[in-house]
Amino acid sequence: MKLRFSARGVVASTAAAALVVGGFMMPAHGAARSTVVIHETNAFTSLNTATPDTNLTTNTDIGYMTGMGFNYYDDKKTLVANPVLGSYKIVKNSPKDFRVQWTVNKGPVWSDGTPIDGRDMLLGHVLASSEYSKAAGLGDPADDKNPPAFNSISYGGTYDSHIVGLPVLSADNMSVTLQFDQPIPNWELFGPGISPAYTVLEIANGKKGLQSVADNNAAKDAVVKAIQGKDKATLTKMAKVWNDAYNIQTIDSSTNPLLLVSNGAYLVKSAVKDQSVTLTPNPKYNSGPKTTGAIDTVVFRFIADGTAAAQALANGEIDLYQGQATADAVTQLKAMKGVTVLGGTNACYEHIDLRTNAVQGSKDVYKGVFADTSANGRLLRQAFLLAFPRQEIVDKIIKPVNANAVVVGSTFVMPGQSNYSTISNQNGYNKYSNGTQEDRTAQALRIVQKIYPKASATNPVVPVRLMQPSPNARRAAEAALFVPALAKAGFKVDSVPTTGWSGKRANVEWDAMFYAWCPSAVTQTGTNDNFLTGGGNNSMGWSNATLDATLRKLENVYPSSASVDRLIVQAERIISDQAWTAGIFQHPAVTAYNSNLKNIKPAPLTPNLVWNFWEWSY
Repeated sequence: MKLRFSARGVVASTAAAALVVGGFMMPAHGAARSTVVIHETNAFTSLNTATPDTNLTTNTDIGYMTGMGFNYYDDKKTLVANPVLGSYKIVKNSPKDFRVQWTVNKGPVWSDGTPIDGRDMLLGHVLASSEYSKAAGLGDPADDKNPPAFNSISYGGTYDSHIVGLPVLSADNMSVTLQFDQPIPNWELFGPGISPAYTVLEIANGKKGLQSVADNNAAKDAVVKAIQGKDKATLTKMAKVWNDAYNIQTIDSSTNPLLLVSNGAYLVKSAVKDQSVTLTPNPKYNSGPKTTGAIDTVVFRFIADGTAAAQALANGEIDLYQGQATADAVTQLKAMKGVTVLGGTNACYEHIDLRTNAVQGSKDVYKGVFADTSANGRLLRQAFLLAFPRQEIVDKIIKPVNANAVVVGSTFVMPGQSNYSTISNQNGYNKYSNGTQEDRTAQALRIVQKIYPKASATNPVVPVRLMQPSPNARRAAEAALFVPALAKAGFKVDSVPTTGWSGKRANVEWDAMFYAWCPSAVTQTGTNDNFLTGGGNNSMGWSNATLDATLRKLENVYPSSASVDRLIVQAERIISDQAWTAGIFQHPAVTAYNSNLKNIKPAPLTPNLVWNFWEWSY
């Protein structure tokens, strides 16, 4: 079961329960064109993307096609309402009492024929409210001795900070009203979402197949009763299913169909681990935009190497390519006949992160070189970022793909945004890019030698164990550049190629890691949960009280964008001074596709490629 939440630990109104699955390859270029084969760099790992380990772009892309929520973003970053499913509105707006009502229309149904209603919106509260978790005896997200029963990324976000009490279910079960303690900016993104939570309970009770509508409605009532009554036993049982049962990578006829109930235009059919996911139309789909009806099979095929994926497009094995392209791959793509190639950048950006502590709520202890418990941890982190060859990576790996690429100088906004220059010029990150790399490396070595006197440019002694997402050709190329560069500053980096890396981010064996953050929404609090103490997307143990207070201010409604920019600058000054993380580059948005496939419009936000799949046709 997939509940779609944002990567920032908020309950997302774009959410809908959606399952992902895949299977055997269909010919991409048959006589009757009704199949689309989509390239993904990383393999599918879970039907549930709302845990810290499974909130990945591949899972999200597939989930988006199999689940429909109250709204979505288009290719202009415009939030578009989905009136087919339902509606939402402010019903009270005062300084200390802000209420929003979410209403499901009569008519939309789950893929098993069960009508969708307000009861399907309550589980999201359990997954996002720390106060509820504590009150129900389900654990405290901030207490490593009593972790929450639900392993959710949504604790600690705006919803968690400002929700008041339980959502109120209307008498006809069609609406849910949320109360917040203040007006919420971008409130349209902080809805309860929808999910077939009744299937979670049924699985927890040992059910192995689809149940009747009557049985499902009874299960819905039981879920509502458990949530409203804070029934610890029932909710704990559901949590075990929610946490673990959906983490399956092989799906076939033996898979419990309760895991696959959804409301999207497509349903999961089968999945072959590390190879592909296949979707087929949901015959009961009536929750969102009408599809063209031209595409009856969608296959997600996983190919880590961008050049190999380009060759697959040339061979007719895939129809849509959007990967981590190399310069060789781009050259190959542009030479193909019958293929349209689009460039530019997307919202994803590569970053290098340094651990300071264990994840809040974990029983582990981090004792590595960058630890905040060490007097020298911050200094060594600063030295590491000074020596990290961000410009060289951009010049040698990214500019051959996108000649306009630049080193990312912010963690909140990206190059090209109207406020990027204002923020990047004031946020303190310039200290990691001023001068030449040779000068910065020499400065870094001087810092290191004060702590490790035997360190030298030819004798790296500071041990750093770094997680390298694998398989991924571009990231292997990055590691080949930064490992020797950091050695010149005294760092002995062990860059470890790691499969299944997303589920290992919180492991304290890692001192550092690099991967990409891919925003799925436009909000002034969009990155808060990466940096807040205990934030749902904070896997490095970062914690700073002053920063927390600054980020919480971003949860308020401000009269001007300048006010927001000032707070972002304040926040980034703290982050850059603490040397927690640094952006490297925006991902080049290299999209290539079969020219016969119509209405492909890549968007800057996740899901970049599939956001308008209902418009596709040949």
